[in-house]
Amino acid sequence: MHETHGTESALGPSDARRTMPCRPADARKRVRCAVAERCEAQHVDCDTDALDDALLVVSELTTNALLHGGGITDFSVDVVGRDVRVTVSDRSDDLPVALAPVDDRGRSRVGGRGWPIVCRLAHDVHVACLPHGGKRITALVPLI
Repeated sequence: MHETHGTESALGPSDARRTMPCRPADARKRVRCAVAERCEAQHVDCDTDALDDALLVVSELTTNALLHGGGITDFSVDVVGRDVRVTVSDRSDDLPVALAPVDDRGRSRVGGRGWPIVCRLAHDVHVACLPHGGKRITALVPLI
């Protein structure tokens, strides 16, 4: 698996399906619809395991934007070739971090595993600082 992490200041793809800020459930619904439309248009069965991976990535990104990023400011989903591209923007300039599963006293942590999940399931992840503050995270998740 190849992971790419980078930063940039561009505003992002204009051909993606954009919606108003949303809840994780709304984002998952948009991903399901986009993938189903693509599979129907190409007359192929959707890989349900790959779709589950994409749904988990979008759940983690939107939940993290709500919990740690000051809310979702933009969301888009687009199927590009054999990938689904999910983009989530939030108000925070803080970059995502992975936390160790235990703290410095050896106690198990609650949470802190979302970013590693995103990086594991997506083959391309970019974090872009936005010109007026906040960040945009774009993840490409394979659909095959």
